[in-house]
Formats: sequence, structure tokens, C-alpha cells
Amino acid sequence: MRCATKSDNSSIRYNSDNTVRTNPFLVPYGTPHDTIPFDKLQLSDYEEAFMEGIRREDEQIERIVNNPERPTFDNTIIDGKDDSEGYYDLLDRVSTTFFNLLSAESNDDMEALAQKMQPLLTKHANDISLNPKLFERIQYVKRHPDRKLTDEERVLLNESYEGFVRSGALLDEQQKQHLRALTEEASMLSLQFSQNLLKEEKAFTLHITDPQQLDGLPDSARDAAQMAAKEAGKEGWLITLDMPIYGPFMTYSTQRDLRRQLYHAKNTVCTHDNDNNNFEICRRLVNLRREVAQLLGYKTYADYVLKERMASNRRTVDRLLNQLLKAYKPTAKNELRELERFAKTIEGKSFRLQPWDVSFYSHKLQLQRYRIDSEMLRPYFRLDRVIEGVFNLANRLYGITFKPNADISVYHPDVKAYEVFDNDGSYLATFYADFHPRKGKQSGAWMTEYQGQCIDRKGRNIRPHVSVVLNITKPTADKPSLLTLGEVETFLHEFGHSLHGMFANTRFESLSGTNVRWDFVELPSQFMENYAIERDFLNTFARHYQTDEPIPSRLLSRIRRSRNFMVAYGCVRQVSFSLLDMAYYTLKTPLNDDIASFEKQAWRKAVIMPQQTDTCMTVQFSHIMAGGYAAGYYSYKWAEVLEADAFSVFRKHGIFDKNTAQRFRDCILSKGGTQHPMTLYKNFRGGEPTISALLRRDGIRLPKERNKHYTVGSEKRK
Repeated sequence: MRCATKSDNSSIRYNSDNTVRTNPFLVPYGTPHDTIPFDKLQLSDYEEAFMEGIRREDEQIERIVNNPERPTFDNTIIDGKDDSEGYYDLLDRVSTTFFNLLSAESNDDMEALAQKMQPLLTKHANDISLNPKLFERIQYVKRHPDRKLTDEERVLLNESYEGFVRSGALLDEQQKQHLRALTEEASMLSLQFSQNLLKEEKAFTLHITDPQQLDGLPDSARDAAQMAAKEAGKEGWLITLDMPIYGPFMTYSTQRDLRRQLYHAKNTVCTHDNDNNNFEICRRLVNLRREVAQLLGYKTYADYVLKERMASNRRTVDRLLNQLLKAYKPTAKNELRELERFAKTIEGKSFRLQPWDVSFYSHKLQLQRYRIDSEMLRPYFRLDRVIEGVFNLANRLYGITFKPNADISVYHPDVKAYEVFDNDGSYLATFYADFHPRKGKQSGAWMTEYQGQCIDRKGRNIRPHVSVVLNITKPTADKPSLLTLGEVETFLHEFGHSLHGMFANTRFESLSGTNVRWDFVELPSQFMENYAIERDFLNTFARHYQTDEPIPSRLLSRIRRSRNFMVAYGCVRQVSFSLLDMAYYTLKTPLNDDIASFEKQAWRKAVIMPQQTDTCMTVQFSHIMAGGYAAGYYSYKWAEVLEADAFSVFRKHGIFDKNTAQRFRDCILSKGGTQHPMTLYKNFRGGEPTISALLRRDGIRLPKERNKHYTVGSEKRK
């Protein structure tokens, strides 16, 4: 529910010199495209805006529930008023900004405020979802609609009703109070999990002063480590757990003892006997979610989650994971055996391959087999040209253009803002690019929104503000930021999410853009990764940063031939993560086991390498503990089936075919959650997706009895 609100005197405060200062959140921004005035925000603005936003929303709810008129779709589901000062939801505005920055530009004060506000926000959300009078009105509208609703209105009504039911609206008062306690505790623990992980990852450093210990590292990795040391006020090189440093070290370092040390540092994060230990937090989160699901009438948390997913139920997920294991595990075992045999030719017959060796010897084997590695490609992937290439790809497919706008405020000097224009020249979106690691920024890569798309009551199409956040090696004094092919793929992945957000064109924000079922949301992102090895795409931008020469055709050929190198090993690894996720969230009884032991048992059928006794992934598995993918990590493999099938359509008609791209935009990217995802997919594809395209792309062949025409949606309709 959103409404426009007028500013009042609560927005006016005074600076120390008695000059009037206005909290930017509480008044119209007056910025280009109503973008956030990051340069004007102060820490104190957040709490004031949070509290005012809660007050205004409470006032709005009171107005709805006390309305003497018969409940209707308009006065109950989308109640709100427009005024001359514009359309915005204050609580959504401040929450979105604050929690996005908590991931991208955090500090101790921000984390302290998050600890203070999180329980208040969770209580406020519960106050709404457990309000019996409000639910009575929604229930009445669902049973007695006052008019014929549009398809999108009908979806919003159903989701509103189901959302209240899934939040406990049908529980008795005692059960509601118990649910409140469970959700408020889970909310705080999720926040604590993330804060512990960030602190623990940033706390570890391996300080190197002997250049011999850098043996094998390419110049790019040495430069990144030297810059990290310089920023920390140290001489020499600083090896951190940030991927631009950690990844190359594990791949290239000849110092096996240091690789082992770094591997254990990475894989024992949040397991140590200190304040950042996440063992008990994980156990409690799993138990809290099970209790919530069972309180709401479900056997397990997975049953609760999957009811609102494309997969629909656990049988479908299990079937997909088992199908993938049968298809890929034999090849994965062969890949690992070949890797160990290769390593023994270098190290001797007594050598035993360990996890900290896989990246190192994989690189050497790939180099021998295909005469290629990521450092050979890095000089051709200068960041500014990669950005230009990805933007031009979007233009070639969809006709959109990106224009930098220095008048749009950003939250850090590393961030760059762009205006995005549609193929007819009209403004489409604002795009923020935040590409480099720094203190206070979480590792990894993600896409987020600062403003979602919707159409307000006056018919104004409120366009989205999207952001892509990566952690790519910074430029140095004598070298620009150069990417690996894997980092190019990551950029394309997150850019695919951003296209999903930018092309949104629905009436209601809660149904727009990436607001789709979670096992469908990765389709647009993983789809874009396909272009990373396409010759016709790479030729548009990939040129040597010193000579300006394009990637040699022989090198491009080797890239494509190496496409499936260790692909089965990677797939089985992903399946193991999904098995771990499902093991936690299909529990019917309390989890009392040791977390590390439970983990090793949960994914055992997908593990093809001896497990380390002292490592644990669960305590740093943000996706399923704090990132919204609990009982949903399978979504990545599910979406991979979808995107391989979808890209096969582009292959048939041409990977840059504008008509096919327009259908993809019209049928999927612009529709958000306004229809069931299988309906959207079939509208584009003309039928259900099958696993066949993924197997063909990955070079996996099965016996005929296994290679059936498998459709990911067929289980759902039984």
C-alpha cells in the first residue's frame, strides 16, 4: 500500500549554527528523476524518517480500517491519495536507501542503527499483517469484489490476501503473539548473521613482505594486494578474502602452504570462538523458520516457501536435483580424476589433491589443454570498455542507450550514475554502477533498486532506479581496472537483473520488475551470461588496453572450446549447496545437531572430494541464512535450465535478433509478477522448458533411458 503525503513541520530541524536544515527524506527530492540526494543525507536523517514513515503508515491503516464504506478494491487494497507534491512512500523510501547502503557503504554507526531499527520495523510489519480489521476488509473484497477487476488487479488482490494468510492472519490471538516473537527474533538474527560475516571477512589479512611468497601471481593480483597494503598503511602486500585478491591467489600461487592457509581462513569464517561465530545463529534461524511454518500449518519451512514458487513443491525440486546429479556426477568424477592425474605428473605419484589445489591445477590443466587462462584475457577486458560493450549489447538487442549524468548524486566516489533512454528516446530508468571493493562493502555481486517502477493514480509511469554492485579489482597508478572473463560474466549476470528492473512496465510496484517468484528471478540474469563467450559480442569491445588490438580469433576459438572445462564439477558443487539448503529447511523436528556435522551429512551424495573436518559453509551461506534464498537455493539451477532453453531460441533466430529480443522483453522482462512465470515463459517460448538445451550446451550425454524429454513444470500440474 502506497500513498503520497505532504511534508509538515517535522521535516524542519536546525544545524549547529541555527540555520534551518530539512531532512531530505521528508520532502520531495527535487533531483533529476527524483533520485536520492545522497550528498545531502546525514545519519540522523534515517531514524527520523523511519519513525515518521511508521507513523504515517499507521495513520493510513487506521483510515482504511475505520472507513465506514463497504470495502472495495480501491479503498482497501490500493488506498492512497495523490497531491501536488508527488508520489512516494516515506517508509519504503528510507528503508530502501538505508538497507541498500548497509550492504554497499556501511560503518559502525549504520550497523548500530540497523540493530536499533530492525525490531521496530519487524513489529510494524507484524502490526499490519496481523491486524484483524484490515484482514477482514481484504477478505471481504476477495469474496465480494465490487467490480470486474483487471488481470493485474486480480493478481494483486490474490497476493494481498495470500500474503496476510501466510503472515498469520488466520491464527488466533495467542498464536499471533507467538508468531510475532518468532519473526522478530529471526529478523534480528539474520541481521546479526550478515554483520558478523562482514566483520569476520574484513578482519582477516595475510601480510606478505617477502616477494618470493608471491611466486606465480600475475601482475594484476600483485598490484591489487599492494594497493590493499597501502590502503591499510602497511608495506608489502596484503592478501585479503575479497575475491579480486583471494580468487587469483588460489588460482596462481605456487605456495601450497599459503593456499592452504588462505583456503582455511576463507572456509572457517564465522566458526571461531569469538563474537562473530555464527553456529548458534544458524541453528536458531533454521529452528525459527521451521516453527513459523508449522505454526502456519505446514510440515516444513520448505513446504511453506515452495507453495509460492514456480517449482510448487519439494518433489519437483528433488526431481530436478536428482536429474542433475545423475547427468553430471559421473562426468564430474572423471574431471576430478583427470585433474589429480595431471597434478601427479607435476608433483609425483604420492600427491593427493586437496580443495586448496583445485583452482591451481585446474588453471594449469586448462592452460595445457586449451592454451588459455583468465590472465591472457584480462588485458582485453578494460572495465570502461566492458561497460561500453555491455551497454551496446543492450542497445543492439533492445535499442536502449545509457548516458552518464554527473548531476545525479551518488553515495561514494566509485559510483557512477547513468540515465537510460528507451528506443523511442524517452527516459526509461536511472542506473547506478558500483564496481570496486572497499571497507564497509560486502563481498560478492548483486543488483538492487532504489526506486521500483509503478503507475500512479494520475497515470504517471514512475520509472525505476536500479543499481549493479560488483567487487572488481581497482585501477592502479599505471594500469586501468582489467577484468577476467569470469568477472565479465558476473557483470552480465547482474546487468540481466537490472534489465528486468529497468524494463518493468506494470501498474503496481509489488508486481513489477524483479518482484517475481524467486525461482524465476534468475532467468534474465543467467540468460545474459551466454553472451560472454559469443565472438560477435566480444568483437564489439574487447581490445587490448595497450595496443588496441582485438582479441585474436585463435584466442576466441580457444575460449569457446574451453567453455565446458570442469563444467560438471561446477554443476555438482551447485547441487550440493541446494541439497544443504533443502536439508535444513525440510526438517520436521528441531535441529540440535552440530552444524558442521549436519552440513557434511546433508550434501554427501553430491560431494566428490574428501571433506575438511574444520571447515563450514553454513555459517557464511548468506543466501539461505540472511539473503532470502532459504529453501530456494535450487533456483539457480532451475533458472539455468530456463535460460539455456530460452537462449536456444535466440540461437535459432540469431543471438542479436531484435524481434526475438522484443518478445523476450514483452513476454518476460516487462511483465514482472503479473502472471504465473510458467505462463510468461510459455508465451515467449511456445512451450515448457526442457533440460535438453542445458545438457547440449554443457556437452553432457546420457543413456537414452535417462535422456527423456524432461520439463521442469510438469510435476506441478499433477
